[in-house]
Amino acid sequence: MSDLARNPKQVGSLVRRARKKCGLSQSQLGERAGLRQATISQLETGNPSATLETILAVLSVLDLELRIEFRTKGAAADIEDIF
Repeated sequence: MSDLARNPKQVGSLVRRARKKCGLSQSQLGERAGLRQATISQLETGNPSATLETILAVLSVLDLELRIEFRTKGAAADIEDIF
């Protein structure tokens, strides 16, 4: 899985997709990450208050990683098509 996320809503969408691909409920993901189901729900809906620690814990459970790269110069519409 190699997708681009530039805002909290896009991060949440990617987390939701990965969680479902793993066959996990929000409660199961939360339990494995040491978080409440409500926290997973907020993350998946793009709540901008999610901490980096929370995001990293969820990504770890989903066997995903965070990469920091220079921003591509594509058009905004091209990026929105990904989601």
